[in-house]
Amino acid sequence: MIGQRTEIWKKDEYSYPAAYGFIPLMVSYVHEDRKIRPAMIVVPGGAYRYASPSEGDIVARQFYSAGYNVFVLAYTVNYLGDEPLGLQPLRDISRTVRIIRLHAEECRIDPSKIVVCGFSAGGHLCASLCVHYKDIDDCRPEYDAVSNRPDAAILAYPVINSGKYANRESFLALLGEKASQKDLEYMSLENHVTEDTPPCFLWQTATDDSVPVENSCLFARACKKAGVPYAHHIFTDGVHGMSVANEAWLEGKNRDSYTLEQIVKLADAIQNGETGYPPEKGSEILRERGLSGELREKWSPEMKEWLRTVLPEVGMWPEMALRWLERILDTAAV
Repeated sequence: MIGQRTEIWKKDEYSYPAAYGFIPLMVSYVHEDRKIRPAMIVVPGGAYRYASPSEGDIVARQFYSAGYNVFVLAYTVNYLGDEPLGLQPLRDISRTVRIIRLHAEECRIDPSKIVVCGFSAGGHLCASLCVHYKDIDDCRPEYDAVSNRPDAAILAYPVINSGKYANRESFLALLGEKASQKDLEYMSLENHVTEDTPPCFLWQTATDDSVPVENSCLFARACKKAGVPYAHHIFTDGVHGMSVANEAWLEGKNRDSYTLEQIVKLADAIQNGETGYPPEKGSEILRERGLSGELREKWSPEMKEWLRTVLPEVGMWPEMALRWLERILDTAAV
């Protein structure tokens, strides 16, 4: 079944000031047969300000076609930068892993083969769970008794470092302008890799000008030092946010907007006078995210043609990741 939505929190369990009725959710891509399969949790990026549609549905369908049962997580974001997120996104992904593992039979997945796959800030969120999973308790005893540790992770052009190589926008949304050095250090994930960190597959392009390639290099180096199995691939050319790096991505296909529901609710709240922002700000937000019917082409024709020349190289990463996972998980996802 494709498209089943599950809110990961009950209303009385979840509180974020800028949610305006949104509750984090996962959307399932589960095969109809009764075969037990590995699970993939897809976590889009967006600098912790939004969850990008170009790293949700299209990614889920790629791994679904490869034999995984897939779940896309729409986690808590901080679009306007007003309310630092703190640990809320980490609690969201932790609860998601526990839900899937607790309900493994119903989800038709092997509870010992749960992979998280995150992009950019979503990569930071997945890597945060990989290194900090022991720190995150769950408010419901039945979930707290279940492990939230992923069995493997795919980190695509991930935000990792909060210092010299930081993507500042991500850390502003996550921790705010007055973040303490202690909080910044906690979220600089290369400093927290241990032998208990799950195996990780990392990839990035050398020419990424949004998240410096040093981010994935630092994490890979930390994995090597801690003895964590890992693979690290740096492709020659490309831009930030290349998702599955195929023609469908380049043409803007398979970009279901369910990952943007929190943004829609925020815009509605502004337009209804429920915030301190002028009503026109809500319309501006919808236009920015392409939710007003005024979809704009992201790439110029020249840029698209250049990107098309790099797709054959960068677009190899899903198959490379699948072969790596097959070895790491000791299974063929068929």
